[in-house]
Amino acid sequence: MPFDFVPDPVRRRRSARGLANYHAGHAAEAAVARHYEGIGIPICARNWRGSGGEIDLIGRNGDEVIFVEVKYSRTHDLAASHITPAQIARIFTTVDEFLGGEPRGLLTDVRIDLALVDGMGRIEVVENAFAG
Repeated sequence: MPFDFVPDPVRRRRSARGLANYHAGHAAEAAVARHYEGIGIPICARNWRGSGGEIDLIGRNGDEVIFVEVKYSRTHDLAASHITPAQIARIFTTVDEFLGGEPRGLLTDVRIDLALVDGMGRIEVVENAFAG
């Protein structure tokens, strides 16, 4: 006997929250892209996916390639706390993969920025955030 599945209220709330977070994340990425373009750094790729992960934004400043990881949360501090060591490793792997297609390969000038967006839409960019 067939039956209709009706999700429980908790599942619906989680689903709605997940959808809201998804849209907020994309809006944050769009705002950060406008920020970079506003300071003269054109964005050449959004959500570039390699075999090891995804880079939110990729810009070019002359010969330098700028990779941008965007994090959104209520506050900048909370947004920064969402980046994990595993994520950083995936970012580096994906950057290396992208650079494999560049004329100078791994010798390309690179910067990896972390763009933090708070609940008010304010953007804080940490340039070269993962430099050791």
